Amino acid sequence: MTETHTLVLIPARMAATRLPGKPLLDIAGLPMIVHVLRRAEEAGIGRVAVATDTPEIADAVKAHGGEAVMTSADHPSGSDRIFEALTRLDPAGRIDTIINLQGDLPTILPDDIRAVVAPLADPLVDIATLAAEIRTEEEHTNPNVVKVIGSRIGDRRLRALYFTRATAPWGAGPRYHHVGLYAYRRAALKRFVGLSPSPLEQREKLEQLRALEAGMRIDVAIIDTVPGGVDTPADLEMARRILTKT
Repeated sequence: MTETHTLVLIPARMAATRLPGKPLLDIAGLPMIVHVLRRAEEAGIGRVAVATDTPEIADAVKAHGGEAVMTSADHPSGSDRIFEALTRLDPAGRIDTIINLQGDLPTILPDDIRAVVAPLADPLVDIATLAAEIRTEEEHTNPNVVKVIGSRIGDRRLRALYFTRATAPWGAGPRYHHVGLYAYRRAALKRFVGLSPSPLEQREKLEQLRALEAGMRIDVAIIDTVPGGVDTPADLEMARRILTKT
C-alpha cells in the first residue's frame, strides 16, 4: 500500500445533542475538526479529507487548508458517509485502503492512526481496527466501553471474534477497550455498506458486528492508551487543557 492508495476520511456532522455544533467548537484556537485533520495529516499515510453534510464544517476545513467533500444528510452511519465520499473523491477506483477516523478525537496520536493500517498487510484481513488494554475497574463494567474479544495472533495483534458492551471475556486475564478507528480494503467497505443491519449489531448497537456476522475478518492492533473522545463538556475541557499545553 503506497501513500497514493490510502485515503483518510473524517466523517463530521452537527447532530450531537450534548455538545451542539461539536465539530466547530474551539480548542486552543482551532475548531475541533481541524485538530483531527491535523493529526491525520501528521500521520503521513495518505490523502486526508473531511466528509460532511454541513457547509459550515466544510468551510472551516477549507479555511485551514484542508480538503472537504459534501455528502448526503441521510446516511444512517459514518461508514455510509465515507463510502459516498470515497466514490466522489476517487471515482476511478485508485484508492484501495480507506481509514475511517472519527471527527471527535482531537488528541489522537498520529502513531495510532498509522497503527490501524498494519493489519491489512495480511491479505486475509478485510477490516482493521484498534484496542487498548483496560486498566481501570470502571472500564471493565461500563457498557459504554466496548470490549473486543479476540484470539492473539501476535505480540500486539488480535483476530476479532466478537465485540460487546458486556464485561467479557469471563475469568482472569486482560480485556481490551475497542477504539472506533477503522481501516478498510475498498472491496470490504463496499460489501459492508451493502449489507443489511445484522441481528447482533441491532442487539448490541455495534455496527462492526455486521461484518463479523457476514464472515468478514477484522484484525485488531493493540495501542498503549485509548484516545480521548469529546462527547461531553468535561471531555471538551480536558481536550482544551491537553492541546493548550502542546
